Amino acid sequence: MDTRFLESFLVVAECGSFAQAARRLNLTPAALSQRMQALEAALGHPLVARVGRTVRPTAAGLAILPQVRTLLEDTRALRLAVTGGEPSGPIRIGATASAMTGMIPDILAGMRADFSKVEFYIRPGSSSELYQALLARDLDVALLVHPQFDLPKTLGWQTLREERLLLITPEGTDLSDPHRAITVHPFIRYDRNQWGGQIVDKYLADNGLRVAEWLELDALDAIVTLVDRGMGVAIIPDWAPPWPAGLKLARHLLSPSYGRRTGAMWSLSSAAIANVRAFVDCAALVQQAPSIRR
Repeated sequence: MDTRFLESFLVVAECGSFAQAARRLNLTPAALSQRMQALEAALGHPLVARVGRTVRPTAAGLAILPQVRTLLEDTRALRLAVTGGEPSGPIRIGATASAMTGMIPDILAGMRADFSKVEFYIRPGSSSELYQALLARDLDVALLVHPQFDLPKTLGWQTLREERLLLITPEGTDLSDPHRAITVHPFIRYDRNQWGGQIVDKYLADNGLRVAEWLELDALDAIVTLVDRGMGVAIIPDWAPPWPAGLKLARHLLSPSYGRRTGAMWSLSSAAIANVRAFVDCAALVQQAPSIRR
């Protein structure tokens, strides 16, 4: 049985959508559908079923999911043993939205140049979602924000960026008293469900700042665009560029005691640990060197 078909089933089960799973696997929906049909024919049972607009595993699919995960882990371990620890084969990478544009392109370019036998599977998500995926061993490594709690001993961490909180306002705003600017103008809040948004919330609370909040968003590029249009002010992490082009903003770095650490987190028990180490090393080198875009 082709393990790529099992990988396809696992991704469909995780995504709950053929279209999203096809994007993650870099396949057309038709090709993914053919893989699923071949797998179901080989096993003699339907593995997924449509429920409204989503796709969910059937009882048979749920029954084999643990074995599928184990088999895929064992397959990765076999590939690692055969190559003697040389980076090769698949690596499952997660990345937040800001890391997806600001970090992933340069890291993958470096990886492709140095480790041509490595196969990449990229999964976008929030920091909390990616953290849970690492705990479940559904990812090998992820670029995300460090949480405000200690990591379990099953996970490794490498800080890549220290991103201080940044007050952004429309161009020409008086920032001689930053806290006054935060409280007198309409405030666009970075989503408190995001780990970075929780740091912003702590800054406001610790400094006793009451804001005239009118909108809460989890998309940093949308927040800076709204501020550029004069819709309010915001506090955001100084995330890795590129930012939207043509912005006219006033910027003020807030206390260095507040900020987020963005970095690589990985499962120490990953069967693709050689690939993970190569990825983390490449990520560290990329962050030390100036990017062409920056």
